[in-house]
Parts: sequence; structure tokens; C-alpha cells
Amino acid sequence: MRLCIRITCDERGGYTALCPCLPGCISYGSTHEEARDKLTDAIRGYIASVSNFVPENLAHQLVEA
Repeated sequence: MRLCIRITCDERGGYTALCPCLPGCISYGSTHEEARDKLTDAIRGYIASVSNFVPENLAHQLVEA
């Protein structure tokens, strides 16, 4: 499974990360890496709540667009 994610810098210098194919799966961080890490956790929670399964190497399955 590959998931496309988007990380953008906001006007205050923070970063917003989202996964467009998972509605409501969005995260914020003060750095690009922090936003990506928090989004990875959010995606894990989303997938676990829907399917009771989370791939072990989820971080390697995220493709930044």
C-alpha cells in the first residue's frame, strides 16, 4: 500500500501535513520532519481504527507529493 502525503509550510513558519485519501487525517509540526512523524502516527491510528491492521514499515510507504 502506498499513500500520497502533502506537507506545506504555513504563514507562521510551521508545517501542515495531510493525507488526501484519508479524510480528516491531518497533522501540524514546527518542522517538516515533526509534521511528517505526527502524520505517520495519525495514519497508523486511522488505519488501525478502520481495519485493525497497521503495516510495520508504514513510514516507507508514504510518498510525498
